[in-house]
Amino acid sequence: MDAFFASVEQRDFPELIGKPVVVGGQPGSRGVVAACSYEARKFGVHSAMPSSRAAKLCPDAIFLPPRFEAYREASQMIHKVFKQFTKLIEPLSLDEAYLDVTQIAAHSHSATEVAREIKAEIKKAVNLTASAGVSYNKFLAKIASDMDKPDGLFVIRPEKAQVFIEQLEIRKFFGVGKVTEKKMQSLGVYKGADLKKLELIQLQTHFGSSANYYYDIARGIDDRPVKTHRQRKSIGKETTFVDNVIDKRIVWITLQDIAGKIAIIMNDKKMLARTVTLKVKYADFQLITRSKTGENCLKSKEQILQNVPELLKKTEIGKRPIRLIGLSLSGLIIESAQNKASQKLLTTDEKQINLFN
Repeated sequence: MDAFFASVEQRDFPELIGKPVVVGGQPGSRGVVAACSYEARKFGVHSAMPSSRAAKLCPDAIFLPPRFEAYREASQMIHKVFKQFTKLIEPLSLDEAYLDVTQIAAHSHSATEVAREIKAEIKKAVNLTASAGVSYNKFLAKIASDMDKPDGLFVIRPEKAQVFIEQLEIRKFFGVGKVTEKKMQSLGVYKGADLKKLELIQLQTHFGSSANYYYDIARGIDDRPVKTHRQRKSIGKETTFVDNVIDKRIVWITLQDIAGKIAIIMNDKKMLARTVTLKVKYADFQLITRSKTGENCLKSKEQILQNVPELLKKTEIGKRPIRLIGLSLSGLIIESAQNKASQKLLTTDEKQINLFN
């Protein structure tokens, strides 16, 4: 979906159409941007950016608090559209999914026509635009989906794939983040053609377990199937700060936002968890995790946050600047009437948790 949260806001409140909309924390609250409209993106605003910085970049931006119920409702309607075309659906988030349309495309339409029809049906169902990427594997379809936004339809055909990959900048490869990009550039890898020149043993030396993935995608190989029922080992979210952060208040507000997003996923999946893990990447790229496993199952934002202060005390947050913060839940089980009743009910609010001790 295109700028999903912000687009839902513009749809529900037509007076926002054509204006720079930022969904997330208010500038004065030291919050972060959860999503923004394309009008705001023109000014350099993007998700995970501190709201205060977004306000400086785009003084006319309209800041709105998230309405997750509205986004979830739209997502459910979008998935109903998907199911009209195929049962092979692998959700990635509220606004993104892989669809395997091999059978329908083979018997009635081309995959491109199927994607065009799905886009049209989504527009009818929720009055929002989607961008589609069409190709013969997940890696290429994912990249294609980002090539022609908004309201795009980009196709990478098998006979064109190798040339496309060779010309693609390495930072646009799905699975290559900022750290990996810098590492690859230090090896002289700037585009797909450069990556393809590296032997597997070279990649293994520098990238370990990820080497096979990089070796294959440089050649357009990705055999992962679309999984309709994935056995999730954990559910997590993280935020990378544009500027290194040392202020505990910014960290705490960011963690509240992350916990809220995780809670939505937990509720949608009807899952419970026993372990909370805090992930911290310091400014020097040192990465640490701190975990806590309790006796009681948890899933709500409040229950997640109740465990965080103890984990924060085991870090150097507030003493050393950080570039990334994240939370994840593991030890997942399907929610049932019995284990739901066993959950410890918590009513913790922000003021009751003092992370400055």
